[in-house]
Amino acid sequence: METGSGLFHCSNLILSVWLIISANSVITTRADITCSSCPKPVRVTLEDVLLDKRAVPLGTGSPLKRTGPESRAFDQISVFTEQPGSSPVDIATFEKGFARNGLISKVSLEVKSKNKEFNMGNPTISGSEFDKVERGDATFVRVKRSGPEPFEFTEDTWSSEGDRTYSDSSTERKNSGPLLDQERLRSEQRWNRDGKVTSTKQEEPKLTSSTFALTGDSAHNHAVVYWSGQNSSVILILTKLYDFHLGSVTESTLWRSTDYGTTYEKLNDRVGMKTVLSYLYVCPMNKRKILILTDPEFESSVLISSDEGASYQKYRLSFYVLSLLFHPTQEDWALAYSHDQKLYSSVDFGRKWQLVHEAVTPNRFYWSVTGLDVESDLIHLEANATDGRAQYVTCRVQSCSEANRHYPFTGYIETNSLVVQDDYMFIQVTSAGRAWYYVSYKREPFARIKLPKYSLPKDMHIISTDEGQVFAAVQEWNQNDTYNIYISDPQGIHFTLALEDVRASRGLGGNSMIDLYEVAGIKGMLIANRKLENQVKTYITYNKGRDWRLLQAPSTDLEGNSIHCVLPFCSLHLQLQMSENPYLSGSIITKSSAPGVIVATGNIGSELSYNNVGMFISSDAGNSWRQIFEEEHNVWFLDKGGALLAVKQPTVPTRHLWVSFDEGRQWDRHSFSMVPLFVDGVLVESGIDNQIMTFFGHFSHRSEWQLIKIDYKSLFSKSCTDGDYQTWHLHNQGEPCVMGQKQIYMKRRPASSCMLGPGYSRVLSSEPCICRTHDFECDYGYERSGDGNCSPSFWYNPATVSRSCRHGQNYLNTTGYRKVAANNCTKGVNDMYTARRQKCPNRAPHGLQLSTSEGKLTAPLHSNVTFLVQLQEGESMRTHIQLDFGDGTAVSYSNLTWTEEGIKHVYRSAGIFRVTALAENEMGAVSTTLYLHVTCAVEHVQLLAPLVVIQNKEVNLTAVVWPSHSHTLTYFWWLGNSSEPIITPDGSILHTFTREGKHTVTLQVSSANSILQDTKTIAVQELFKSLLLSFSPNLDEVNPDIPEWRQDVGRVIKKALLQVADIPERQLLVAVFPGIPTAAELFLLPSKNQSEGRKKSEEELEQISKVLVSALNQNLVEFELKPAYRVIVYITQLTLAPLVDSMPRHSSSAMLMLLSVVFLGLAVFLIYKFKRKIPWINIDAEVNHEKEQEMINTVGQSEAAPKITLSEFPTQKEMMDKELERRVKRGMVNSCESTREIPNCTSV
Repeated sequence: METGSGLFHCSNLILSVWLIISANSVITTRADITCSSCPKPVRVTLEDVLLDKRAVPLGTGSPLKRTGPESRAFDQISVFTEQPGSSPVDIATFEKGFARNGLISKVSLEVKSKNKEFNMGNPTISGSEFDKVERGDATFVRVKRSGPEPFEFTEDTWSSEGDRTYSDSSTERKNSGPLLDQERLRSEQRWNRDGKVTSTKQEEPKLTSSTFALTGDSAHNHAVVYWSGQNSSVILILTKLYDFHLGSVTESTLWRSTDYGTTYEKLNDRVGMKTVLSYLYVCPMNKRKILILTDPEFESSVLISSDEGASYQKYRLSFYVLSLLFHPTQEDWALAYSHDQKLYSSVDFGRKWQLVHEAVTPNRFYWSVTGLDVESDLIHLEANATDGRAQYVTCRVQSCSEANRHYPFTGYIETNSLVVQDDYMFIQVTSAGRAWYYVSYKREPFARIKLPKYSLPKDMHIISTDEGQVFAAVQEWNQNDTYNIYISDPQGIHFTLALEDVRASRGLGGNSMIDLYEVAGIKGMLIANRKLENQVKTYITYNKGRDWRLLQAPSTDLEGNSIHCVLPFCSLHLQLQMSENPYLSGSIITKSSAPGVIVATGNIGSELSYNNVGMFISSDAGNSWRQIFEEEHNVWFLDKGGALLAVKQPTVPTRHLWVSFDEGRQWDRHSFSMVPLFVDGVLVESGIDNQIMTFFGHFSHRSEWQLIKIDYKSLFSKSCTDGDYQTWHLHNQGEPCVMGQKQIYMKRRPASSCMLGPGYSRVLSSEPCICRTHDFECDYGYERSGDGNCSPSFWYNPATVSRSCRHGQNYLNTTGYRKVAANNCTKGVNDMYTARRQKCPNRAPHGLQLSTSEGKLTAPLHSNVTFLVQLQEGESMRTHIQLDFGDGTAVSYSNLTWTEEGIKHVYRSAGIFRVTALAENEMGAVSTTLYLHVTCAVEHVQLLAPLVVIQNKEVNLTAVVWPSHSHTLTYFWWLGNSSEPIITPDGSILHTFTREGKHTVTLQVSSANSILQDTKTIAVQELFKSLLLSFSPNLDEVNPDIPEWRQDVGRVIKKALLQVADIPERQLLVAVFPGIPTAAELFLLPSKNQSEGRKKSEEELEQISKVLVSALNQNLVEFELKPAYRVIVYITQLTLAPLVDSMPRHSSSAMLMLLSVVFLGLAVFLIYKFKRKIPWINIDAEVNHEKEQEMINTVGQSEAAPKITLSEFPTQKEMMDKELERRVKRGMVNSCESTREIPNCTSV
């Protein structure tokens, strides 16, 4: 398969050219042309990984597919699936425009950023017309046009510079004016390599040409041209006026020719006078079928023709088509991608459409590959998941419901990474911050691509999959503006280095382009520009990158002067960029029907330069070179490569072309127009049998489109016979064996101007050679040493045997060499270097690897986790596998083959689980461990902290989360004004506050991808007094148990206390505890004026405590939450609230504290003994254990406590009835089984 640049199969020549006009006073112009059959250099985007970017012609949005290009420059980052029948959308598009200082690109027009799919930073024309431009679109250069062509060859004027001069041709200027149709123009001059120009006015044949102007379309700045070919005389042209202010097409005209472009007919009346057309599509399997889209700004419809555009039927569309992909074998089947990322299918050539799949990645959908996919209606697509990842999906086009979808790769893949191409499928997966690439060969299970161990790619792109081998461009961790080229084994798994540090440059559209070019017609021959020590030099290989060398410069210049250029200090360097305009030839051109002929722009010197460049040609496949022009020219092949056509770079308008029949040794000049033409593109070799080429352009920037049809058949004197040919032997510096074979070609003799004809074949004979060392490259894991031999890399163990090797079977043991792919040599050293067949040894398992399918060490709770078990060494069929999931369950398999698709398991609880894999056979065992964090999102977090604490005394801060987690949370504690948090894996910390005043504590809990926060303010005092409060049971009925409610009720309680005691408000703080029954703590703080001393403060707090205790015991403290709903506040503890401070206590205080603890313990025992239960004493004992212990330990025996008799408590039956009623109301029969964890359930 050939490297593709789009969706469409173009065996014939198909035009896709854009011209954009901008109103300014400088008469300059610019042509933007795209085509599906033109080669381009490798484009590598720096954004994505493993991208299969289908080129979309300007204004189409539909990727192009190039099939059978005459030369293969590696156009895209990755190569596209060859789908015959993928037809270009805009077959050829032209645009009028102006240049500034001789150069123009899309960037100079209205631009806007592309989305992620189209390469970050890539500019594109704004507006609906140009929003569909992708990285593969044509961005073109147009040099300044400043007037008529000033220099032409003449017969009678010469210069001192090699007997040649360039002068004004006044005679020609006098004859300026419209070119008459069918006028025969003479060949005026002949120039040969000896520097002589001879007159041939009476001798040379004449060109027949005709000109047609698209009258009335002078304002139209965009055209789409389609030439059917296949002996058809029909040409279709769609011209449009794109309004940059409105961002849409406002006018369009459809033209049709049935005589190869001699005349055109306007078809607006057949499609609708008011219908505005936007894009033209042609069925690749049946060129008579045409599909044209209307502009969606006016209406969304499709016009369908089955007679090469003679008549049309209109059908409404419910969506806006961005791109089309035709089936490679079924002419009526097509896929359409819409503006809202939906994929539709049609099986009747666009008349009816059916939704296939939503959320599809742009240009990541493919038809089935013939010979590999069983169903012809199977599609491969990349579907975007909700979390930004993607999945590889396959389904049949008419039944792609969820139940009928298949997922060939388990797990998620990177967006924009799916490539389905020839025998291969590629995807990318990111794990632990590293990119891993997988390949499937002939639809086998995906296997990880193996590059040299320490290549560590940060960018990788598939270039080619031709000849049973994968070419890949890899930018490694230490590279910035260069790439390394790797080639694979037939399965596409093991890659070896072909060439390091190939230059990558930034293109006009923001793309990066790799300077690598594959020469057409010569198998295994490539040219590359390599950057070494800040110098770029051109290298050539004849054996697919096994050996490279510099290019020998020509020995003489155009005037015959000797050139002193000695290798390796001086050589010939070539520009390898293909033209952004596919109908201008670019800097290098080759053709499969003209093997050995290479025409390129370059320079002679120590490195590649863009100054003092010239045009060079090689007629012997790069072994020797000669200069043909001092200026840059566009060069095309005529007559199946038998002749060369040259036109000057369109810096100024021209009316001359040059033709050579002897591979550039002698050139004949011909006039194709009597008026100088701004040439925007040339169409040659359209696929028809007659010899016709078409020039597209303008006489001025305000003139109509000019299409000049030229019949060059008269240039040939006759059809070639056997006597007109000579033989040519392909060689590499005299070595006749290239890629393991000797090849002899037939070429036309230089003196003959005969026509080759349709039955001409280049290859005369081919025979295999005896295998030698240069026919073999180093195998995976080996590197070429200084003596030329392949030695194991330091990281590679040659004794490694594949785990698929079964005991008693055979395997191929590498010698360190492998034959270059597509090399045809035989015998010789073939047996010495070919891998040897050996018996599989019985080995103990080694290199056991355990991972999840997504490469992550975390998994959501209740999700399906897929574990992958891989073994580097050991026989998979005889190795027993056991996997312990760490949650009490385990599975075992008799052999490793049962685990190839992964082992699935669902965890029912959150936590960190130790997952262990064990591989064992009779020779030994090996195990490995993975720690998996199973998490669920935290829904609620609460910081438990006392409202008031003692200065310089350690206090416990506790976090309560729901649902509860075990070792999977991270806690961040921000204390006071600290700039850095304290990070702990546990939900509690101890902290000492050393400064009095208000302190803010903020808690953040991180779980999975969520973070929750709670904040509390803590008052730090030298001493304070506290009382525990409870409430009448009716308060529990209105307690929603949320922080906001507790804060509001705390303020109400404080207000009620202030009404029964004359106490300053700032000395009271109330904290309502979470949970049911409702309880609270009252803090009594000393006044701010402590000048009277500590003793005075203690006495003050003691007096306030007595007042409040008395009021509480008399049920004087009550509040009203709503009318007639009064709540009474009680004192809970059996003794007075303690006086706590930070000073050391005397021994008498310690004794009093001990007695109070004994008394409290006795009271609790009596309550338990008599099975009494106090409803308002059920306090959160577990959560506040540390805090309550802190308070109780400071109780003094001297503090008075109110006496409460047991008769004041309700009876046991009353308590049970009330408790049961309360729990039923709150929906919980057993409070200890409640899902609430604030507070934890306790029993008294």
